[in-house]
Amino acid sequence: MTYNIAVFLVSFTFLTGCRPPQVSQADITVNIEADGATQPVSIPAGSTAQQAITAAGITLGNLDRLEPPGYTVLSEGDSVRVRRIREVFDTQQVVIPFEHQELRNESLPEGETRLIQAGQNGLKELTYRHVYEDGVESSNSVIKEFILLPATPEIVMLGMQTPFAPLPIPGKLVYLSAGNAWLMEDSTANRRPLVTTGDLDSYIFVLSPDGNWLLFTRKSTRPAAEEINTLWVVSTGEGTQTPINLNVSNIKHFAGFVPGQGNNVAYSTVEPRATPPGWQANNDLYTVTFSVGGVVVKPKMIIGANAGGIYGWWGTIFAWSQDGAQLAYARPDGVGFVDLETGTLIPWLDVTPLDTHGDWAWIPSLAWGADGETLFVVTHAPPTGLVSPEESPFFDLLGLSLVNNATVRLVQQTGMFAYPAVSPLRVNGSEKAYRVAYLEAIFPAQSETSRYRLVVMDRDGSNRQRLFPAQGLTGLDPQTPVWAPEAIPAEGDFLAVLYQGNLWLVDIGSGQTQQITGDGLTSRIDWMK
Repeated sequence: MTYNIAVFLVSFTFLTGCRPPQVSQADITVNIEADGATQPVSIPAGSTAQQAITAAGITLGNLDRLEPPGYTVLSEGDSVRVRRIREVFDTQQVVIPFEHQELRNESLPEGETRLIQAGQNGLKELTYRHVYEDGVESSNSVIKEFILLPATPEIVMLGMQTPFAPLPIPGKLVYLSAGNAWLMEDSTANRRPLVTTGDLDSYIFVLSPDGNWLLFTRKSTRPAAEEINTLWVVSTGEGTQTPINLNVSNIKHFAGFVPGQGNNVAYSTVEPRATPPGWQANNDLYTVTFSVGGVVVKPKMIIGANAGGIYGWWGTIFAWSQDGAQLAYARPDGVGFVDLETGTLIPWLDVTPLDTHGDWAWIPSLAWGADGETLFVVTHAPPTGLVSPEESPFFDLLGLSLVNNATVRLVQQTGMFAYPAVSPLRVNGSEKAYRVAYLEAIFPAQSETSRYRLVVMDRDGSNRQRLFPAQGLTGLDPQTPVWAPEAIPAEGDFLAVLYQGNLWLVDIGSGQTQQITGDGLTSRIDWMK
C-alpha cells in the first residue's frame, strides 16, 4: 500500500511538471474617436467595441452609432468611431398646383372652348425628418403629409361637335364618359355635365325612379386593398350640383334606389382583399336614406353578412320589383326572394354553379316584369355529351311566374351575359303590355368571350326581333339594354345601348339605329322620366 502511494505521487509530480506555465491575460490599446477628439484607451484583450466605449467613459445616445458595430471584438491598435446622430423635425406648407382637365362635348362646335370650372391651388403641410451625423445632415425625408386645402381642377369643355342629328327624347338620359357623368334632357343635343371629378368607376350608375337623383360610385383615394370605392348621389336639377357622400364604401355588385321610398338607397358590400379577385363578398343588404340638404341617416341592416352559398365569395345581386314591394336575389347557386320583414332568403330556383376555372364566378341576371308578376332569369342550362353540369357552356332565359308558380323556358342558348331588360307598361288600346329585350350570344357555346346581338320579344317569348347590330358587323359587349321611359314623340319605342364605346338609340318598330355620341369613351347609361 505504501508502495502504490509513492508511485502515484511520483506520477502526479511528473504530469504536473509537463503543463505549460500559466500567462495572465494582457491588455491592448485602442483609439476612440468621439466628439471631434481621439483618445487611447487600454482594455483587456478580447473586449468589444461597446466595452471599449464604456471603458473610455463615453455615453451613447439612443440614435448614436459605432463604427465598427458594438459587438465587434477589437485587436491591438484598432480604432472605434462614435457617430453622433440626432433628428430634427419641421413642417412646411406647400402649394398643390391645380390640374387642367378637358371634357369633350359634342354639343359645342369643334374648336370652341368653354370654362366650366376655374382652377384653384390647394395647400398641404409636410412634416420632414432631418437626420444629422456629427453635425452634418445625412438625410431628409417626408414622414407625414396633411392636405389643408385640396386643389380644385380647372375644367375646360372642348367642342367636338359631330354630324349626328339631334333627336327629341323623353325624360332624362344619363351616361358615363371618361369618368364623368353627363345628362341629356329633352333632346340628345341638350347635354350638360353632372359630375366632373373624372373618377367614377362605373360599378354603380343608376337614376332614381323619378329621375331626380343619380347614384354612382367613385374610385377611392385610399389603396384598393383598404377601400375599393365610395357611394355618392347627385341631383339632376338645373345648375351646378354638389354630390352627396353617402358614407358607404366597397360596392361591387349592387346598389339602387328603393322604388316608392323617396331618397332611400339599398346596397350590398364587399371586403377588400389583396388577392384576386380583390374582394370577399359580404352578401349583405343595407338601406341608407339621405335628405336634399345632404344629411345622411345611419344605415339600416336588412340582411347580415353571410357565406352566400357556393362561390359566395364573389357576391350576390338584388332586384326590386317596380313597386318596391318585392325583392329578388341571385347568387351563383340559385335565385329567390327576400323576406323584407325578417331579412331571410326564400330560395325559388336552384342553379348549377358554373365552374369558371378562374378567380371569378357567374351570377344569374334578373329582371322584373313591368306588372310585378313575372321574374325573368338567365340560368345555367344542362350540357350535352359528357360535359359535367358545372362546365356546361349553355344558358337559357326563363320566365318565373309568381301567379301560378310556373317556370317557362322562353329562349334557349342565349349566352351567360343575356342581361334581360323589361320595358315600362305600354298601353295599346285597352290592353297593357310590355316587351323584353335581351342579348343573344353570336357564339352561344363560347358565350364567355362571344359578342352579342340585341333581341326584343314579347313577354311570352314570341315575336322575336334581332335588332342590332346587323348581321356581319361586330357584336355588342355584354351590357344591360336600357328602355326609353316612354315612346319618343313622332318616332316610336326606343332602346339605348353601348356600341364600340358610344351611345346608340335603336328604334324598336323600324329597327333603325342612330348614333348619339362619338368620343368612344361612354361606359354606362340609364334613362328615367
